[in-house]
Amino acid sequence: MPGIYGEGVMVGPADAQTDGSDRSLGVLVVEDEEIAAKAHAAYVSRMDGFRVVGIARNAQHALAALTDRIMGIDADQIDLVLLDMNLPDGHGLMLVRNLRARKVPVDVIAVTAARDMQVVQEALSLGVVHYILKPFTFPVFKTKLEAFREFRSTLAQEQGGDQITQSLVDAAVEGLRAGSAPPRAAGVPDAVQDQIRTLLAEGGCSAAEAADQIGVSRVTARRYLEAMADAGLLERRPRYGSAGRPVFEYATVG
Repeated sequence: MPGIYGEGVMVGPADAQTDGSDRSLGVLVVEDEEIAAKAHAAYVSRMDGFRVVGIARNAQHALAALTDRIMGIDADQIDLVLLDMNLPDGHGLMLVRNLRARKVPVDVIAVTAARDMQVVQEALSLGVVHYILKPFTFPVFKTKLEAFREFRSTLAQEQGGDQITQSLVDAAVEGLRAGSAPPRAAGVPDAVQDQIRTLLAEGGCSAAEAADQIGVSRVTARRYLEAMADAGLLERRPRYGSAGRPVFEYATVG
């Protein structure tokens, strides 16, 4: 975990690779809430091929880090910004516009509770590569970052000059889009997972209730629900107030 360095900025460890085409991807976390910032940094630390370069607590500090104005942070080592949109000194989109105007070569993934479609559309138009809505689970986060890593890796395969082939571009874009697909639980048919997501959008339900709704046995419904919970797609919680054996219900995460 990064240590505190300066006002409002946390600098990541300096022992990761900093040269060569196979170095890990440097990540700057931009998040004003301390608990969320540390959680996002911890998630990054669990990912192969990524390292935390630093944490910025507002847009001003993030811009300073990305333009070589924070001692201890090399802006050239920042490949990806995990950006909260609701910052204390301005909207995240303001920071993205500023980075684009300055031609700062960094990719951005929005990690935010902002659900306004206009914000999403503008973020995408500014080149934000993914949009992760809070709250989220590690499997969701992992899927997005893995897709980004594959995107960067595919484009980096062409080492012979500035020109790349159409097939490489297509492969890179397809890999990035793959990260936008909803995460899936192994052993549960996609159609059933979609049914369960739709059902639980109206509220939590038990395995018996899910079985009645999706047309399978109670044992099968419980197996499906447990697999999705183990994959981080659902949460299980006790239902209080019922007589007899404890009943667990399942609900969508967040």
